[in-house]
Amino acid sequence: MNRTVRYKSSVEPVYTDGRDIDTEVATLTGEAADQEASGAADKHLKHEMQVWQQLPMPQPGDPTYYNVPMLNEPVWEWAIPTYYYVGGLTGAALVLSAAAQTGNSRGREELIRRCHWIGLIGASVSGGLLIYDLGMPSRFFNMLRVFRPTSVMNMGAWILAGTGAMAFLALTLRGRKNWRGKTGEIAGYLAGIFGAGLATYTGVLTANTAVPVWQASRKILPVLFGTSAMSSVGALFELTVENSEERRLTKIFGTAGQIAEFAASIAMEKQTSVVPRVGRPLRRGLSGFLWRTAMVLTAGGLVLGLIPKPTKRRRLAAGIAGTLGSALMRASVEHLGTASARDARASFQQQRAGYGAAELANRSNQ
Repeated sequence: MNRTVRYKSSVEPVYTDGRDIDTEVATLTGEAADQEASGAADKHLKHEMQVWQQLPMPQPGDPTYYNVPMLNEPVWEWAIPTYYYVGGLTGAALVLSAAAQTGNSRGREELIRRCHWIGLIGASVSGGLLIYDLGMPSRFFNMLRVFRPTSVMNMGAWILAGTGAMAFLALTLRGRKNWRGKTGEIAGYLAGIFGAGLATYTGVLTANTAVPVWQASRKILPVLFGTSAMSSVGALFELTVENSEERRLTKIFGTAGQIAEFAASIAMEKQTSVVPRVGRPLRRGLSGFLWRTAMVLTAGGLVLGLIPKPTKRRRLAAGIAGTLGSALMRASVEHLGTASARDARASFQQQRAGYGAAELANRSNQ
């Protein structure tokens, strides 16, 4: 078992395995008993575990709990923002393929097949990223033992599993004769439905939290994730598609996503800035830099894509800008939550203004 040291500068350092269970008074059993600490406990807790040299004094008129954050910051690593991007790309590609199946799809078969390949590969990669974050495969499969619509995480596991299954059936059966072809056609439409859920449920999951900036933007985050997913698909095909009919469809899809993503970003800024302290991470620090850069790249990709008579070099630039903008948008949302949770005043000011938990409580009493 890995051990770390906390309070190194204190007179009595604490040696810990990350769980601090006294085996003399408790029995360490169950599924998590074999889980080893990564040794990164100090990394996640360093902002909360600083040794006080003197007692922090509250500021008159703006009291907090000794100037210490009310919430623990998220412990997500690189796998979760990557999952946001890959899952969104996967889901939006399957939505595009389902739309392309409608009507006479004879000239769009190659596009549909590409989207199904993206769906199958993307669902597999997304599952791997989620399992990596959970720590072991059994934790993902255990979520499929129940079906709980009130749990966003549980619904997300089912959506991901359904997306991969439908993408596989559509890819292997669609275009065949008899009942196989019809089954593949139906699976293609179902893959689009699951894909829409996969592209947006992560926004619901992120917003279902007490972190001030995420809680304040809970109405727009699913829309932002969904539109950013559309933008990422359009940017990817901007880099790879040469067929004129396919390019026309993907261009419409991606441009609509970029416009809607930019509008959703502005709406999120307005929602979070109702309480200025809550919207602070969008304007300062690393989170603010990532947020602004993502918006600039998305706008740049949109402008380059709308210029008449695009050259191959301009299409390449538009695709790269759109891809980076969409990826950075997901990464910035994760950093926004970390910065907001670290703010000792954001939660207090949000609730004193009548938002957050107070808003939900008042709404339930009406």
